[in-house]
Amino acid sequence: MDYRQVGNSDLYISAITFGAWAAGGWMWGGTERSDAVNAIKASYDLGVTSIDTAPIYGQGTSEEIVGEAIKNIPRDKVQILTKYGMRWDVAKGDFGFKSQDNAGHPIDVYKYSGKDSIIKECEDSLKRLGTDYIDLYQMHWPDKTTPIEESMEAVLRLIEQGKVRQAGVSNYTVEQMQQAETVLSLVANQVPFSMLNQSINETLVPYCLAHKKGILAYSPMERGLLTGKIKPGHQFAEGDHRAGYRFFKEQNIVQTDEFLDKLKPLADEKKASLSQLVIRWTIEQPGITAALVGARNAEQAIQNAQAINLTLSSDELEFINYNLQALELV
Repeated sequence: MDYRQVGNSDLYISAITFGAWAAGGWMWGGTERSDAVNAIKASYDLGVTSIDTAPIYGQGTSEEIVGEAIKNIPRDKVQILTKYGMRWDVAKGDFGFKSQDNAGHPIDVYKYSGKDSIIKECEDSLKRLGTDYIDLYQMHWPDKTTPIEESMEAVLRLIEQGKVRQAGVSNYTVEQMQQAETVLSLVANQVPFSMLNQSINETLVPYCLAHKKGILAYSPMERGLLTGKIKPGHQFAEGDHRAGYRFFKEQNIVQTDEFLDKLKPLADEKKASLSQLVIRWTIEQPGITAALVGARNAEQAIQNAQAINLTLSSDELEFINYNLQALELV
């Protein structure tokens, strides 16, 4: 495994990081808890020491699963990345969206990062995770109802108390990062990035490279579309959030499928899956510290972790990028 420094901090994480969104079952139609625990353990055995989770994933379920999976691992051998600022249990802040819990009950999700709320969220996360500190604590989404400075002051207090090692954000613009940095030093921004979604290359990547900030790429598989398993005409199960997601419009699925067909010979030549090829490409991109990749079971987790063994030459990367540029997604 490749371990990379996050920004200028003393925190190092595995280039392939376990993304525990799907493990929480939230928005993915449920989860098998034991399978998710085994997936995390299998990842760890192959060097994936970093796990990204959040309270909102399954309303605590994902963090509990992470806590269960790491309870017999020495704490300093694993890096826990979690978040704050999305509440389903209070109607405060900026209304985010309507959703449902894992039992199918409707919930309203709010983006809220008031100081007292962050302190409470941290305590709740520590209990669910079964630990006394968090390696990277990230604001999940910007909350326009709370001054950024107030939120960062709360995290600064948690750092001073030893409950948080490093501060990060997620889904922040360059301007929002600059505002946060008037209070404390951010080490990373977690943002969506994939072969199909490279919008961060315009401003965020140059800023983070210039100021030595890490970038954690979430949804590098574009929620499963880049695995090659979703074909034109695919029917999603009821409640699957991907049905209304823009990359899953039929014409985009068709184009992506044709693109992946062009990559298949390269993957075959390397005795790798398309998913492994996509993961390796992602962590080769300028500014990307780690790719957050989810798995529902040990088999998927092992496949993801083994992507680190692939090598891509400059010519091969150029070939992939050339075919990417030909896509015209709507």
